[in-house]
Amino acid sequence: MYQQNGNILIIYVPKELDHHKAEEMKKETLHIFQKATIRYVIFDFKNTEFMDSSGIGMLMGRYRQVNLTGGKVFVTGVREEISRILMLSGIYRIVKQYETLEEALEDLSR
Repeated sequence: MYQQNGNILIIYVPKELDHHKAEEMKKETLHIFQKATIRYVIFDFKNTEFMDSSGIGMLMGRYRQVNLTGGKVFVTGVREEISRILMLSGIYRIVKQYETLEEALEDLSR
């Protein structure tokens, strides 16, 4: 579910991101942030079919954490139905979207 590459944290978002799963992810990522300096977070949504407002809150929390250190948040593999939720929430104004995880990692390596 999580992969750390230096200062990059990749979060593989589960099939369903509801209140319970968002709270679990929040706790787990806070633990990772306490152990390492994370500047970039990539949320890979390729397997996600459902997300509610608690998922938006979890994303915003990770954004606030990395934004304090000048970092950035990216989303990849977002399906149309999830993309609509992200668009309506205004997330796309503060995070960059890529089609694939590989594209995001390539951009970060430049």
